[in-house]
Amino acid sequence: MGMALAFVTATPVATHAQQTTNCASCPVWNTPQTPLRAYGNTYYVGTHGLGAVLITSPQGHILIDGGLAESAPLIAASIRSLGFKLEDVKAILNSHVHYDHAGGIAELQKWTGAVVYASAKSLPVLERGTVGSDDPQRHSAFPIARVSNLRAIPANDTVRVGSLALRAIATPGHTPGGTSWTWVSCDSGRCLTMVYADSETPVSDDDFFFTRTREYPTVLADFDSTFARIEGTACDILLTPHPDASGMWEKVAKRDAGNADALRDPSACKRYVGAARDRLAKRLESERATTTPRSREFLR
Repeated sequence: MGMALAFVTATPVATHAQQTTNCASCPVWNTPQTPLRAYGNTYYVGTHGLGAVLITSPQGHILIDGGLAESAPLIAASIRSLGFKLEDVKAILNSHVHYDHAGGIAELQKWTGAVVYASAKSLPVLERGTVGSDDPQRHSAFPIARVSNLRAIPANDTVRVGSLALRAIATPGHTPGGTSWTWVSCDSGRCLTMVYADSETPVSDDDFFFTRTREYPTVLADFDSTFARIEGTACDILLTPHPDASGMWEKVAKRDAGNADALRDPSACKRYVGAARDRLAKRLESERATTTPRSREFLR
């Protein structure tokens, strides 16, 4: 059974260079959030609007995603407030390279000394700090701090730290190098399959058309393959880079109210994909009806 929520006060650590990302949603996304145990050795350590997940073991820990640049001290403080040491984080994984999920990775890597793992297509973006011309948000994505100590993780390969084993699932579409992650967490002898499914929204700059892009010609095929992979993945508990995309806070509230198993939903990945398919279909219909897609309608 899942353990009750443990609420602790997080005190941010000092950052080397505080940064403000000037996007309209950033202040809301970066609202501080008390960390909590999702299940077993899996903890939510992100902000209220941006996911970051810590998976722990006696031999070292794995962190997924780093939020915005200014999220890094909040994530670090959450890890510490749970009683874990930053230097015990041995690997940092990335879902996709946009500033709201990779912006804090460089700073977190400095504090932890961890190796950063990402897909082969995401690695150059993390190295140079800017997205490529094939990214649907190539003009609007803010640059991020360059990341060092990087390793490419092939699709279906596994990142291991001690007893931890997290498998990479190639899930391109939202970005060319998008990656989802799956692992098993256990509590009192009951083991559940966890999935951190990457964003699957068709968000783009206004001059990017999913139906006829030359810069990313495989984008629609990539979305199709991604949907199939996520649907085919065992999925007891779904976590996402934007927690509200998987209804996490509603589930946490139900667990708080006494339903200890509220986060478990074996149908969550399939419903996540169903909603993503619907958003993509509406976007494609919009593109075919006009030469100027109103892409911001499809952000959430």
